[in-house]
Amino acid sequence: MPPALPPGLGSLFAQRVVVGVGDMAVSNNTNAILATYALGSCIGLIAYDPVTKASGMLHYMLPASSISPDKAKSQPSMFADTGLPGMFRAFLGVKGDVRRAKFFVAGGASVLNGTDPFKIGERNIQALEAYFKANGLRPDLHDVAGTHNRTISIEVSTGAISMKTPHGTQQFSLA
Repeated sequence: MPPALPPGLGSLFAQRVVVGVGDMAVSNNTNAILATYALGSCIGLIAYDPVTKASGMLHYMLPASSISPDKAKSQPSMFADTGLPGMFRAFLGVKGDVRRAKFFVAGGASVLNGTDPFKIGERNIQALEAYFKANGLRPDLHDVAGTHNRTISIEVSTGAISMKTPHGTQQFSLA
């Protein structure tokens, strides 16, 4: 068995998994960091099971797949109504327990000079709220709406979340 790494050296070997727009990732690898960038009107959802250290991240763009059923088949994570169930199924696959999980939600902004005639950010938030309510879930932490972009990440080993905005960086924990 190899010797244990000195304190602080583990982060040198962290594997950053970038979750693109309309994509998702799950992991229970304690060397992984899940990250997604530039959430504007999109929603970034993080699920974390502090017991098994299972983590999931979804970056969806639109609330309803009905506007493009073909796109929803090829890229279900693009939409709330297909991406949320898909992420939760994958989360279960890495030993995450949805009832024990803690959730962080970010995004849903109106970044076009504060105006969005289609109200995509607002509708994305409403889609998440409706899904959570229908499934008896609630976010533990959230930073939604407003007019600024957000970049979020989670360290799988600790449940530590970092959120960067134009105003600075904030740290949260789902542990």
